[in-house]
Amino acid sequence: MESISIFDIFKVGVGPSSSHTLGPWKAALDFATLLKNKEFDCVVVHLYGSLSKTGKGHATDIAVQLGLAGYQPETIKTEFISEIIRNIQFKNSLLINGKEIHFIPREHVKFHKKTRKIHPNTLVFQASKKGRKAASQTYMSIGGGFIEKEGYPFSERITNLRYPINSGKELLEYTRTNNKSISDIVYENELCFRPAQQVEEKLNEVFHTMLQSVYRGCTTEGILPGGLNVKRRAMLLCQELLLNTPYHNIDEWKKLIFKCTSEFNAINKWVSCFALAVNEENAALGRIVTSPTNGAAGVIPAVLLYHYFFCDHRSFDDVRRFLFVAGEIGSLFKKGATISAAVGGCQAEIGVSSAMAAGALAEILGGTPEQVLMAAEIAMEHHLGMTCDPVGGLVQVPCIERNAMGAMKAITACNLALSSDPAFSKVHIDTVIQTMWDTAQAMNKRYKETSEGGLAYLLPVIIPEC
Repeated sequence: MESISIFDIFKVGVGPSSSHTLGPWKAALDFATLLKNKEFDCVVVHLYGSLSKTGKGHATDIAVQLGLAGYQPETIKTEFISEIIRNIQFKNSLLINGKEIHFIPREHVKFHKKTRKIHPNTLVFQASKKGRKAASQTYMSIGGGFIEKEGYPFSERITNLRYPINSGKELLEYTRTNNKSISDIVYENELCFRPAQQVEEKLNEVFHTMLQSVYRGCTTEGILPGGLNVKRRAMLLCQELLLNTPYHNIDEWKKLIFKCTSEFNAINKWVSCFALAVNEENAALGRIVTSPTNGAAGVIPAVLLYHYFFCDHRSFDDVRRFLFVAGEIGSLFKKGATISAAVGGCQAEIGVSSAMAAGALAEILGGTPEQVLMAAEIAMEHHLGMTCDPVGGLVQVPCIERNAMGAMKAITACNLALSSDPAFSKVHIDTVIQTMWDTAQAMNKRYKETSEGGLAYLLPVIIPEC
């Protein structure tokens, strides 16, 4: 199996979707690199399957334009995205590798109703010169911002790890044999990808990007874009919880939360507030961290900040261990099942993120490796079969609220595991991963991010084209 770093699971990017926005964006960047030193005057992008059916709502067409133009999702100033796209539309031109070509988004980004057998999220880039083919490449956006290129060997993504992990059973065996925690094992594997200093820098980047996305969501009001007219709620909830006490920056905001009551109902609301804040930012093309996907990006920050503000948080080492464990659990699901809603429904996004958060929280609250994986198993067990049915093809209804629910389930799963003896557990993490995969394969395709079933079917919405 492929070698996955936790920073493959936790990618800094732009909303609203990892498979429909971030993946196509990265594919476009890759294709632009392929075009270097080639002669071309036209580029056409073909979107198939779920990318076509919900691509407008997920900003897939915007993502491929930004990628072709060379903008990086990690660094682009998100407040300028609308202006960049308007300029492309106004000029009917696109700058690729410094070369300006005629480009009309409505004509050169094509939405095809059919699904390619290779994958539900398939896109094909074609470049030509005076009608003659110059380059072509097929990509699959396989969830979590991961992409695969047709014709490129899988072995290119293999790194020799100190502890190769393909199952929960193997992970537990490493912890027992070496008398180490799960986070210890994962950290030593991360050192096979990059030096220790880079690991620390990237951990800081991930945590602070998460924290900033929560803060922006808690300080921004208005209506989310896309045509559903969904009103942001995180800011109002935050103001309610802080009793409308004024603050001027993120440090003052944090100090106020630290002083808040630890009464159960208030903490419940804070966890929901954190989750809503991230996914409102995600829906508005804000910068977030895939965890493991954009649509489920609010669960991990919400549970991590629950510990940060309301538990016995000691130091940044708690954050490090949390992210190590969460990332490894996400990797187990990607290897053994899927993290793509187009393949497995929402159980593959919210379910996986809830499992990641539950296991990670269990470790930093003192759980054994067995209890950590038990917490992850419990969380996923109670997301099995969850459909992906975004209304209007937008990552808003029911997606935003599902992050709050997934976060609360994670905390509950953690508490249950910490109060239990894993020796008496009836279901192992590997069993639930296999069950999730079996469920994904049996699930009707209408419930796999097509907006053709569930709430999306019963609540049809006409979304105006931009």
